Amino acid sequence: MSFNTLGLSESLLKAVKEQGYTEPTPIQKQAIPVIIKKKDVLAAAQTGTGKTAGFTLPMLERLSQSKPQMKKLQIRALVLTPTRELAAQVAESVKIYGKHTPYTSTMIFGGVGINPQLATIRKGVDIVIATPGRLLDIAGQRGIDFSALEILVLDEADRMLDMGFIHDIKKLMKMMPRQKQTLLFSATFSPEIKKLASGLLNNPETIEVARQNKTADQVSQVVHYVDKHRKRELLSQLIKTKNWEQVLVFTRTKHGANKLTKQLEEAGISAAAIHGNKSQGARTKALASFKANDIRVLVATDIAARGIDIDQLPHVVNYELPNVPEDYVHRIGRTGRAGQSGEAVSLVCVDEHKLLFDIEKFIKGEINKVHIPAFTPDPNIKAEPIQNGRGGGRNKKARPQGSNGGSENRSRRTNSRNRNRSRNQTESSR
Repeated sequence: MSFNTLGLSESLLKAVKEQGYTEPTPIQKQAIPVIIKKKDVLAAAQTGTGKTAGFTLPMLERLSQSKPQMKKLQIRALVLTPTRELAAQVAESVKIYGKHTPYTSTMIFGGVGINPQLATIRKGVDIVIATPGRLLDIAGQRGIDFSALEILVLDEADRMLDMGFIHDIKKLMKMMPRQKQTLLFSATFSPEIKKLASGLLNNPETIEVARQNKTADQVSQVVHYVDKHRKRELLSQLIKTKNWEQVLVFTRTKHGANKLTKQLEEAGISAAAIHGNKSQGARTKALASFKANDIRVLVATDIAARGIDIDQLPHVVNYELPNVPEDYVHRIGRTGRAGQSGEAVSLVCVDEHKLLFDIEKFIKGEINKVHIPAFTPDPNIKAEPIQNGRGGGRNKKARPQGSNGGSENRSRRTNSRNRNRSRNQTESSR
């Protein structure tokens, strides 16, 4: 099957061809024709499957099917994303595929001044890509008009739920017309996502490309057991001896990301950190430097890494295992994209054995264990508790947890009373 069979116009097909794509991915094959037919969609697709183009292309096609007279502040399409990085990725996709169309777009997110964003909307745009918190602020100032909205896309909906954005989303939905097309994309079909979908979607077409617990086949996975205090030493050795040039490293906390970045720099390895407390400028600069191979290591928390899209990223390292197995799948999904091979390495200390067990149970497979003699763990070291992250309501004895300061993940599980704190973590200052 080629893109020519999906119902896309010549202007969009031209843009696709210019990107060098000839055959759509499975999610694109299934989603594009359905979306063009104006049906609501509930879609689950693994990271790296071409999901963004899977809704960007038909969204642009849908806009070409009508030419309403737009009033001041009105928009026609809205994409909500959980993070600034993902918003930037979607905006880039809109720009690339819409280059031969007349449609204008803009990004709305926190961490930068609100006035320029208000001014851009006043000038008139067709498509807005936004994080929920900042968009709600703008809507509260009557800086945007949803009355002509034709298409709403909720991207990475599972992550938006985790990060406490559900209340913002529901408030925004109340401002929108009932007669619109809604597309909900998620990495999983969890019970929470199904419940959300039942309240937002109208008789949706369900599309599922991969099981929520399936890791990409082209990603080789390995575990190295190592004592917690020797993880940084082992990571440095792996990077240097294997000559890794582009490594995305995950930590649980912002403090841990900063500390590891400093240690790597001291070891002669260029590195930068990206997390919710970093300014938008710092995050953009770090990501650009990493993509350009100006730095070897990007140290990230789960929230900040969502939406990072790097072609042919070869290495992902779990410096600390995530508290929730689903996040392991999201993390290693950063590599092995678009048919490329990738490597995911996990450095596991005695505190994390139960987390590893839960991950292997979730992905229904055992991860290869490779023993490095020089880093054989000390059998006399006992497991210590890890402070609760996303697993905040779980049995602490069943989830060995560390002593690593407050977790960035904790804010993602806040209720409505703590929602503002969660938004500050994820969208920085407004």
